[in-house]
Amino acid sequence: MVTSAQIRAARGLLDWSRRELAEKSGVGFSSLLRLESFEGIPSSNVKTLEALKKAFEEAGVEFTGTPDSQAGVRWRK
Repeated sequence: MVTSAQIRAARGLLDWSRRELAEKSGVGFSSLLRLESFEGIPSSNVKTLEALKKAFEEAGVEFTGTPDSQAGVRWRK
């Protein structure tokens, strides 16, 4: 599971706009606005969060930690 902070951080790491992320993940722009505004794990369909995570991972981002402990992102080694 990914947190809203990880979504924002991964997008920043890649220097992607919300529009770019929407195109690459298939998640709607307005949904991204809502997901990024949450604290912690956003309330959303699991498939939506998986689509975001997959788009980031395909671009070279690795998710670290857990939502409860040291959640973060970095470039995949």
